[in-house]
Amino acid sequence: MKNPFEKYANLFSENRLMKKIQAFAKQAGLKVVYSVLLLYYAYRRSDTPIWAKRIILGVLGYFISPIDLLPDLSPIIGYTDDLGVLSFGLVTIAAYVNDEVRIKARQKLRGWFGDFNVEELSEVDKQL
Repeated sequence: MKNPFEKYANLFSENRLMKKIQAFAKQAGLKVVYSVLLLYYAYRRSDTPIWAKRIILGVLGYFISPIDLLPDLSPIIGYTDDLGVLSFGLVTIAAYVNDEVRIKARQKLRGWFGDFNVEELSEVDKQL
């Protein structure tokens, strides 16, 4: 399968990703940030294969990219394309999103969002 987001992989860095999330977490919303974190922690797993890691890098690079199909300035539509791209990435590498990845992502979410209703994440989890 060709990775349509591979050209964005060079934009990925852990530092840039965390800075973007910290700056835009509330604006992007719980589902977007959760999707990003699931991909990030799946990437960090040693048993995630190279092909899956390349997809993750491309998808997260797209998320970080300042050039976007829909600018991230609008809280309602600005992250719609990001969520679509993140969903593509998650569905493609779903086998590498295990309980440990979900737990780490949810713990990190609490740091940015405080207490949240876990049911809000079920839409993302259903994709996996």
